[in-house]
Amino acid sequence: MAKELLLASLSFGFFVVCPRMAGMLPLISKNTNSSVLMIVLTGTLCSIPILMLMVMVFGKLGIAGALAVCVLTDLCAAVIMGGINVKAGFETFIIALFVIAGVKAAPLIVNSIIK
Repeated sequence: MAKELLLASLSFGFFVVCPRMAGMLPLISKNTNSSVLMIVLTGTLCSIPILMLMVMVFGKLGIAGALAVCVLTDLCAAVIMGGINVKAGFETFIIALFVIAGVKAAPLIVNSIIK
């Protein structure tokens, strides 16, 4: 059981880490004068209920519902960052727009490549 939990948790950890987070961490750190390590540790704890919400929404509404939660969380981050720094909030909002565009474009691109 412990081995399976460790492997499942490690797999989840790799899934959670994404280039968007890598790009946002220095921005958040710079605009809040906070340690990257402290942001990661505290942010991880804050993300637990949000991740559980995502799982519940995905279970009830599927990928469209989960995507809606993703966009909502990105917009919440933009509002919070805007309270710290307008430029950082606007950058976060633009990233959210690219996420939406990527989700829409990915199936079209894949379908044009793989028929």
